Amino acid sequence: MDTLQRIDLISETIQQAIDRGVRSVEQIHQSVAALPFDALARSGVYGDRHWRLRRRQERTIGAIYQAVRRINAEVGRFVSNQIENVEDGRALAARLRSQVLGERRDD
Repeated sequence: MDTLQRIDLISETIQQAIDRGVRSVEQIHQSVAALPFDALARSGVYGDRHWRLRRRQERTIGAIYQAVRRINAEVGRFVSNQIENVEDGRALAARLRSQVLGERRDD
């Protein structure tokens, strides 16, 4: 495995770890944010207004963490594309060297 392949593997591993971490933090955030609503429900004063606020809060929290996951995925694609560009550049450089050396041998 060459250096670029290792970098790509490390990048994918980091991206997956970040995604799992973000999902875990989101679950914790959702649980903690639900506590006041749960307390209201236990006290018997939980009504439609509270239900709508809770749903809005859940959606907002979800949207924030979804954005973080999207950014993580974009960064992962960017790194992969850059690695591909380097690999393509290496292959092109090798072909050009081969052509130049081949022409020199013919002289």
